[in-house]
Amino acid sequence: MMGTSARLLRLLGLLQVPRDWTGPALAERLDVDVRTVRRDVDKLRTLGYPVHSTPGVTGGYRLGAGAALPPLLLEDDEAVAVAVGLRTAAGGSVSGIEETSVRALAKLEQVLPNRLRRRVAALGTATSTLAARGPTVDADVLSALAAACRDHEVLRFDYVAADGTETRRVAEPEGLVHTGRRWYLVAWDTGRDDRRTFRVDRMRPKLPAGPRFVPRPEPEGGIAAFAQRGISSGAYPYRARIVFHAPAERIAEHVTPASGIVTDLGDGRCELAAGAWTLESLAVWLCFFGVDFEVVEPPELVGHLDAVAARLGRAADRSRPAG
Repeated sequence: MMGTSARLLRLLGLLQVPRDWTGPALAERLDVDVRTVRRDVDKLRTLGYPVHSTPGVTGGYRLGAGAALPPLLLEDDEAVAVAVGLRTAAGGSVSGIEETSVRALAKLEQVLPNRLRRRVAALGTATSTLAARGPTVDADVLSALAAACRDHEVLRFDYVAADGTETRRVAEPEGLVHTGRRWYLVAWDTGRDDRRTFRVDRMRPKLPAGPRFVPRPEPEGGIAAFAQRGISSGAYPYRARIVFHAPAERIAEHVTPASGIVTDLGDGRCELAAGAWTLESLAVWLCFFGVDFEVVEPPELVGHLDAVAARLGRAADRSRPAG
């Protein structure tokens, strides 16, 4: 039979699983009687763990949220995952979180067993993080937006568009999407009566958030898919559909979530939906793939491909040795 300390740790580990545990179920797992389970639960409460209980035959125990953060028990893979996440956050796109992430990582590494500390240390030694380029978002703003999404609260904010135009928006926030470089908010814009995608670094929220709203059905494919459609083509004045004579996996290696959407056509070909500021730049970009393709739309793109091909041909002619 386990000693009291070991049993308390085991009980805490069980309670950290997000489910309700009945007294008999815990007693069976711990190989003790129900009375001992009740005493152990009381001991955890005195140590600051908010163990909630419901009375009755079908009642049980659940670890809830408290006023302070008590120590957590993590499995090996969970501890490594947290360490990796903290290292990533230390060099990420959220301003003000770098130093906090480093402090939290130091605390975690201090208590890791040697076998895990070596794994995490190897990861840190072998990995370098390139500094994030471009604008970052404030951690407090990100938390406020996430809370508004969770609580279904109306947001008021000033928004600066790509051309510098500033507008006041009122929206029903639905979810946040991170592409690896930037954060986006998907929300129902009440002034335009339409769902939109907003870059978080261009938002200045007016807090606290407003009244609650009834959530709308999710867009087709979910929040992330909607954001990708808006980011990769919806924000650009020119949109194109291209069929490549190559498998989708090959083309997808060169396409980020923010630059296009690749669809497998099932016959060794795939379709790319993308947007661009100019058709000339899109024509040049398509040449980088090194694969035969054809334009589905827009037809105007074909003329720009002719111009690029002619320019490349002239460059090749000038570059050939004389004679």
